[in-house]
Amino acid sequence: MIRNGAIAILSLAATMAAGDILLIPPLDCDLTQTCYIQQGVDHDPGSGAQDFLCGRLTYDGHKGTDFALPSLAMQAEGVDVIAAAPGTVRGVRNDMADVLQGMPGAPDVADRECGNGVVVSHGDGWETQYCHMKQGSVVVQTGQRVVMGQVMGQVGLSGQTQFPHVHLSVRKDGAVVDPFAPDAPNACGDASGKTLWNTPFAFVPGGLISAGFSDAVPEYAAIKAGTAARQTMPATAPGLVVWGFAFGGRVGDSVTLAIRGPQGEVFTDTQTLDRDQAQLFRAGGRRVPPGGWPRGDYAGTVEMRRDGQTLDVQTTTVTLD
Repeated sequence: MIRNGAIAILSLAATMAAGDILLIPPLDCDLTQTCYIQQGVDHDPGSGAQDFLCGRLTYDGHKGTDFALPSLAMQAEGVDVIAAAPGTVRGVRNDMADVLQGMPGAPDVADRECGNGVVVSHGDGWETQYCHMKQGSVVVQTGQRVVMGQVMGQVGLSGQTQFPHVHLSVRKDGAVVDPFAPDAPNACGDASGKTLWNTPFAFVPGGLISAGFSDAVPEYAAIKAGTAARQTMPATAPGLVVWGFAFGGRVGDSVTLAIRGPQGEVFTDTQTLDRDQAQLFRAGGRRVPPGGWPRGDYAGTVEMRRDGQTLDVQTTTVTLD
């Protein structure tokens, strides 16, 4: 994922007050290249929803930060959930099935929305909770001491979830705290710059998760699974389609799709979003010309723009032979 510096908002490290907790992200992944933040803490005290930047990368009543994976395939390969800070394990659940809500056979998760997870106490009233972990993957036990960065299990699909991620809740004396803006629980736009993160990193208000080529508009399920992209296709492929999978889409955002081949431009199209969407995909391309496609390498570009500025860009390639 390529983030535009004019858009990506960085949390600036500020002097920590005595007694504050210091955190690292709870996933063993690269937040600039692979995993990403799908949703943050809701700062609207009413029925609306606002993240700490006054944006819409959250939903009403959301009490944590969702660190997401780009595909079910990556989740199946295994991504470790790590302790965000040192502490003592206060509770563990490890027996719930990994089934996305909304899928056939999804269990009733009422009162167990967190799914499999771990709660860690850090002292001085601080605790963190890690939700939606993989069944049977939790390797820590109640009463065990953990250090910052220690593996506690893996990302799963348990509980109330519709995409692979770990939900990190941070609490102080039982109250929800947003690690990006710990002093503004019921307001947004805090300019203090204070954060609980050990190292500053971007809270990106939307962008591209992945991009690829297919010989037709792919099924959304295949994109989410991570199986839609093709690296090679025959020169007789019925179509040449580039697609982009995105998060945090807002009304008015645009997605531009372009394809260039051995003989120059093949396709370009700009599509404008007509509603807010937590996740979405857009695709476009051409049908095979008479006699087939010119053989060689084709490059696809997907650009997401907001308010006249580039929010994110991804490039992808395919070889036709």
